[in-house]
Amino acid sequence: MAINTEKNSYTVIFAAIMVVVVGSLLAFVASGLKPKIHENQRFEKQQNILYAMGVNQNEGDGDVTFIPTSSVEADFSKYITEQLVVEGAKATEMDNAYLINVQKELAKAKKGEAAELPLLIGEKDGEKFYIIPMYGKGLWDAIWGYISLDDQMVVQGVYFDHKGETPGLGANIKQRFFMDDFKGESIMSGNKFEGITVAKGNGDPLNTDKEDNKVDALAGATITGNGVTAMIRDCIKLYKPYLETIRKK
Repeated sequence: MAINTEKNSYTVIFAAIMVVVVGSLLAFVASGLKPKIHENQRFEKQQNILYAMGVNQNEGDGDVTFIPTSSVEADFSKYITEQLVVEGAKATEMDNAYLINVQKELAKAKKGEAAELPLLIGEKDGEKFYIIPMYGKGLWDAIWGYISLDDQMVVQGVYFDHKGETPGLGANIKQRFFMDDFKGESIMSGNKFEGITVAKGNGDPLNTDKEDNKVDALAGATITGNGVTAMIRDCIKLYKPYLETIRKK
């Protein structure tokens, strides 16, 4: 018996079957790719953490070039010497602390709830780096990154990224010319934890003043810059009790 393909019922049944088939295929592919996706996410975090402590393959003035995925795991093990979880002034070692969901834990901490705040310690060329993950809000969506400090609370490097900031404006937080401005800035103002302000009209476009707790803002990206300021301040504040224990005065 021939099937009447002009009936509405045929169209509905055919569409339903296609939805089920395609959906099943997509679910199968997604399930198969999940381990690879998780591996890539892990490598990306390792690259970003190493970048913040100055382990990268930058060559030209404007390059942002990470350690390649083929060698990042080995370099991460080489340069990252301790992985900690911070609670107040206390720090406890934890394997793979860098994989903790920072967004979730920061949200808990800001509510006054118990939280696992990861902090990484790296060593390079005889120097020690204290690397703090950060998460905040830009103009359109989430921003995040890492900041590395020495024991005098001077910034040794940063890495920023974003989900949906405006190309050529707020998206420039992940450009080298912006990130490099943070090097040498202190998060301290005297004995007070101040953070670093992304300041419009800073009057120091070359960023030669490293004692003002400020870097020059990005043109046309005031709200994103304010988000970076708030992100650094709010995240550093949560680590303050521990940072006091390592700070050389």
